[in-house]
Amino acid sequence: MDYETTPAATFGHSLTGVSINLLVRAVAVEVAFLVAVFGMRARRQSRDFAIALYQGQAIQIHSDGTFANHPLQSLLPESGVRGAGIEIRSQEIDPDSACALAEAVGGMVLAKPNDKTAHELREAVILSPRGYAFVPSRRIWRAAGSATRHEFQELYPVAKRVMDINAADAG
Repeated sequence: MDYETTPAATFGHSLTGVSINLLVRAVAVEVAFLVAVFGMRARRQSRDFAIALYQGQAIQIHSDGTFANHPLQSLLPESGVRGAGIEIRSQEIDPDSACALAEAVGGMVLAKPNDKTAHELREAVILSPRGYAFVPSRRIWRAAGSATRHEFQELYPVAKRVMDINAADAG
């Protein structure tokens, strides 16, 4: 799809599943952050609207003014950060690199990169300049045949019984 020339109605009809729409005070600031930190591509950028693309997924960025007749407008804070209570997860982005870039362009690292072994992901939490929480993550590949901590805790009692039986048979 040519995002620069596609009519709004055609773009709207192309959206499927869950889509993300961020309301911001300054479209250019949010888009610059998303491009610099997450490598998203900006399309159809204007003062009031932009499309940020990541792996084919479109995130719409609207200025507050474009929502003048929307019921959310009355709930938006006039100052301070926004986005509390939602995470925007970006899969297969190196969280270490994203954190270094985020701080350089005005973002704040809320949680430094760390390994979440239960999900086998390395992830961080980054707050954009306008208060949206982004979670870059990358898969952690473990050695073939090795057990995660959770798997080990589940399997250990069974393995211990087998070892005890083998030891009794040998003795």
